[in-house]
Amino acid sequence: MHFSDHPAAGAATAPAALRLQLTGITKRYPAVVANDGIDLAVRAGEIHAVLGENGAGKSTLMKIIYGAVKPDEGQVRVDGRAVHIRNPQEARSLGIAMVFQHFSLFDTLTVAENVWLGLDRTHSLPEVTRRIADKASEYGLDIDPLRPVHTLSVGEMQRVEIIRALLTNPRLLILDEPTSVLTPQAVEKLFIVLQQLAREGCSILYISHKLHEIRALCSACTVVRAGRVTGVCDPRQESNASLSRLMIGAEPPVHVPRAAQAGAPVLSVQGLSLARGDAFGVDLIDLQLQVCAGEVVGIAGVSGNGQKELLYALSGEDRRAAPAMVQIRGPQGMVAAGRLGAGQRRALGLHFVPEERLGRGAVPSLGLAHNLLLTREDALGAGGWIRLGALRAQARSIIERFGVKAGGPDAPAQSLSGGNLQKFIMGREIDAGPKLLIVSQPTWGVDVGAAAQIRGAILALRDQGCAVLVLSEELDELFEMSDRLYVLAKGHLSPSVPRADASVERIGEWMSGLWHADVQAHLGALQAQEAADVQA
Repeated sequence: MHFSDHPAAGAATAPAALRLQLTGITKRYPAVVANDGIDLAVRAGEIHAVLGENGAGKSTLMKIIYGAVKPDEGQVRVDGRAVHIRNPQEARSLGIAMVFQHFSLFDTLTVAENVWLGLDRTHSLPEVTRRIADKASEYGLDIDPLRPVHTLSVGEMQRVEIIRALLTNPRLLILDEPTSVLTPQAVEKLFIVLQQLAREGCSILYISHKLHEIRALCSACTVVRAGRVTGVCDPRQESNASLSRLMIGAEPPVHVPRAAQAGAPVLSVQGLSLARGDAFGVDLIDLQLQVCAGEVVGIAGVSGNGQKELLYALSGEDRRAAPAMVQIRGPQGMVAAGRLGAGQRRALGLHFVPEERLGRGAVPSLGLAHNLLLTREDALGAGGWIRLGALRAQARSIIERFGVKAGGPDAPAQSLSGGNLQKFIMGREIDAGPKLLIVSQPTWGVDVGAAAQIRGAILALRDQGCAVLVLSEELDELFEMSDRLYVLAKGHLSPSVPRADASVERIGEWMSGLWHADVQAHLGALQAQEAADVQA
């Protein structure tokens, strides 16, 4: 493994001037030192990765550069000049743009209005609307500027944030987990955009837990562990294993796929058809889906193809379906659950992890212990009194079991890094011992070690007889965990395919809705084989 003495060694643009230089950046909070004397140098036209596990201090460092957080100590230089960036507006005036991991969008405004608010007033709203459409088309980030943000999926919100940053023509672009909810095809298009920006002289600070992305995209990498820089390397000369050792001190465990012992159906969806809830939603059309005890079923698909509508119908947030369209196994057999609320479905053993962590998965201002009350009722005593001691003990147990970095069971949910909050929410639902677990984007923004831990916990649940349904845009994740796969495209659900018969190419084609001809060809091949066997 090669470590350089200079932060930019090994970069293709090494002779270029420094666009950004951080010296001794320190930021302390009451429970933790987020950044401890960090040095970082990024050259003009360089794509520079910042790598570290959840809670290592990466996002805090990026917010300091963007002016959203003030450092306690240290110096920031932009283009060789010492600066004190007091707020994001000053950062933007210096040519710095940032795409946050947690989105900063107003739900009730349209895409265009949100973007317009983040720009200077030299452009009118109609002009910004046109520029968004042009930028979306140019970069393959499909989005309608006139859609209200509350109608967007998480993946679509990510596109809005990226387009908003690109419209400022930045000299330094900070991307915090930009591909966490993008499909492989969208990631490829984004990389082309970023490489073009770098060729034009824009510097890019790139935070990601996807090691293969860093190796493919970045020419320099600074590794942060527990708030300190532990090394600088050229990721192109490293392997996923060596980068993982740098980041977490070990290689993540590899889960060897093994055949599931599927039992009786626990979730059965029969002919689920639902008209969209708003003008920008997706109609669900005759969905047929089954998840059995002791298996993990994955649903792949491009964000905005009906995932949100399906999840609402399964969780009980949308109760418009006919009762028999959604059936969940109870103690006495299958129960028609289409009209049951979320609490009634939870009583049948269904637990649910939404893709939106803050706001739906957790109440931002409440402590972790009190956030357990969203889906757990075993800490309620007689008369509905909250047993705070039991609640804190439960939260502490989840924090320890899942390695959540937090300031204790009373730490507000919003104080956790995105990955640590995801670990806590996943831990909360897994710890409840569900009979049916439905998870959307289980490892979004989670480092490789924590992702392996979450996937291992899901597979352990499966082996204990739990039925698990996973919706994810990470095909590698679905292939690693799933026993069977479906694809959701334009509100239609494909037939299921065993993992052994699935390939990235095949699933990628199905994500465009092109499974009908493939299925017919497969059935024809099977019938031909059966005929040949009969003749033999």
